[in-house]
This record gives sequence, C-alpha cells and structure tokens, in this order.
Amino acid sequence: MNRPPDHPHLARWRAETPEVARLTHLNNAGAALAPLPVRRAVAEYLDREAALGGYEAAESSVEQLRGAGETVGALIGARGRNIALTQNATTAFAQAMAVFDFRRGDRILTSRADYASNQIMYLALAQRLGVEVVRIPDGPQGGIDPDALEREAARRRPALVAVTWVPTNSGLVQPVEAVGAVCRRLEIPYLVDACQAVGQVVVDVDRVGCDYLAAAARKFLRGPRGIGFLYAADRVIEAGAYPITVDMHGATWSDPDRFTLTPDARRFESWEVSPALVAGLGAAAAYALDVGIPTAGARASALAAYARERLAEIDGVRVLDRGPALCAIATAEVAGRDADSLKLALRARGINTSAADREDAVIDMDEKGVRSALRLSPHYYNTPDEIDAAVAALAELLS
Repeated sequence: MNRPPDHPHLARWRAETPEVARLTHLNNAGAALAPLPVRRAVAEYLDREAALGGYEAAESSVEQLRGAGETVGALIGARGRNIALTQNATTAFAQAMAVFDFRRGDRILTSRADYASNQIMYLALAQRLGVEVVRIPDGPQGGIDPDALEREAARRRPALVAVTWVPTNSGLVQPVEAVGAVCRRLEIPYLVDACQAVGQVVVDVDRVGCDYLAAAARKFLRGPRGIGFLYAADRVIEAGAYPITVDMHGATWSDPDRFTLTPDARRFESWEVSPALVAGLGAAAAYALDVGIPTAGARASALAAYARERLAEIDGVRVLDRGPALCAIATAEVAGRDADSLKLALRARGINTSAADREDAVIDMDEKGVRSALRLSPHYYNTPDEIDAAVAALAELLS
C-alpha cells in the first residue's frame, strides 16, 4: 500500500486552511478550500469598496488588480499582457471560441473526453452553423491520440483544435503538449481547457503550444468562485484576433463607425468583473507559486493514487480511472448505488466528495457502462488519514 508520507510544510498548509480541523474536503476538483491569504485578499478589497465606493476602490487599486494578471501569467509561463480576467473558465473558453468566424463545413477537432460544456458548444455550432465536430480516437491507454489527430488534420485542415487537459472524471491527463506540437507544425489554431489542470499540473504555455488556454480559480488553484482567466498568445494578439462579443473594455469606440482594440489580452475581458475576486485570484496564484506546482501536483496525485488503492479494497466498488498519466482525481462506480446519494451521505459525516452523472461525460460513462460515479479529488493539504476516513465511511454506508 503506497501511503504518501507527510510533507515538511503540511502543518503550515493546514494551519492556513483551518476548516480541515472539522471537515474532510476531498472535492478540490470541484472547488478547493481557499487558504487564509486568499480569503484576506477578497475581504480586504470588499472593505475598501465599503469605505470608498465601488468605482473609487477600483481606481485606487489599479496596480493591485493589474498585478493579479501578472501573477497568473507567471504561474503559466506568460506575461500579464497575455492574461484576460473572466467570470469563469467557461466564459474564457467561449470568448476564445468567439474569435472564429465559423462557416458551414468548418471542422473542429477535439477529444472524446472534452468537458460537457465544451462539447455542447461544439454541438451548438454544428446545429446552428453546420460546423463538423470530429472527435479524435483515443490512444491505447486512453486520452486523445496525437498521431491520429495529425493524420486527420493533414487529411483536411480544421478551423480549430480544442482539447480539455484534465477531463471531469477518470483521472486522465491528456497529452496536450504532443497535440500542441502537431498544431504548431500544421499552423492550426489550438485552444486548451486547463480548468482542472492549473494548480495541480505544471503549465508552460510555450511548451503546450496553445493559442488560447482557459482556466478557473476555484479548483486546484484554490481561489474564489466566480473568477477565471484566458491566456491569449502574442501571435493571436498581434494578428488582431478578438471575440465577436468585444465590449467597451476590450475596445474603444473611436469614431461613429469604428473601434480600436485594446492592445493586449484585455480585449477578451468584459467591463464588469468583480475586482474583489480578481484580488483573490492574484493571491491564489501567488500562494500556488509559493507552494510550488511540482510539489502540489506530486503530493495531490500520490494521495489520489492511494485513494484508488483503498477504494479498490471495498466489495462492489470499481475504480474507473484510466490513462497513461493520472492526476489528483480518483473516480469509482459503486454497484447498485447512486453516487449523488452517497455524496450526500458522506457530506452528512463531514466528508466532501462529488458525484458525476452520465451527462457529465457521456462518451466515457457509456463506454464503461456507468450511470454515475463517486469522485474523490484530494489536494496537497489533505492527508492519508483523511483518505482512510472517507473510505471507511463509504464502506460502512455500503454495509
């Protein structure tokens, strides 16, 4: 049994996450517990708004809010000028999609494991505009096959390649860098959903080779809900790319029939984004840099691997994770039991997990013959004892 050892900084991480004294939180792929510095950043900004007024507080905090974008950029190997702050990851992803003037017959190449919201966006474009959605086959161990993608792209050039780095369930980490290498060789626009990667996987946008990358604060980054970001590469900014939904923050109405784009990634932002949550996002990115993503990711993945081992010991539980590389998400089917009801029963015992239904990952669930799955997603501040407690509680519920 590969029980992960404690880390020298574990006591500090847990002290800065005081809720762990009463709560076992294994739903970090949903929304992680924010550490105290993140909560202070949001609260202090709200206090400033109360003292000065909303507009006035923003005008007095320009450097802090711009600094949040710089810190997020540092987290993914980019500059602040490449970061747009958005209401959430789905908004960020949609703003990138809104750059493209899709026409009937255009093709979007994607994976079989892409996030449900993204799949729905692709299908909406298919229904409304006649875009063709092509899901590239998986490799032998799971995850999109870059060689198959290259063959398909060479056969007929797509308008876009879009891939979810870490899907909703199955623990899979997709080979986004290999996909990016294909896209750069063939000069195909490339969009990555990194919502469940940022904070647990080292992200270097140059190595990924993407034109756009979308993410949220609330998951493994440990930021507040209701804020996310979009990375836009220099090459697309310099080429004049902008979303059809650009507003007066992303552009200036310069003449009655003309507008001038904001010269950086802020052209993808909306005018109204919560500055308090921006402050929290900046603090979360700084905290993640302090912990170190290699440290956070290695420990979180080790805890998830331990959770898979423990779950597999329970009669009637089938671990569903499959892929050449697995992350900090452990997913299991409990025979004859609805995962949502188990999630609620565990929550009543002070243990937070999450449940995935078929509509969250239709292709993956159908292939595995599963209607629902229980998901445990630990992070670096969790402990093996918490995994043991969650598994023991689940076993007791099943008995």
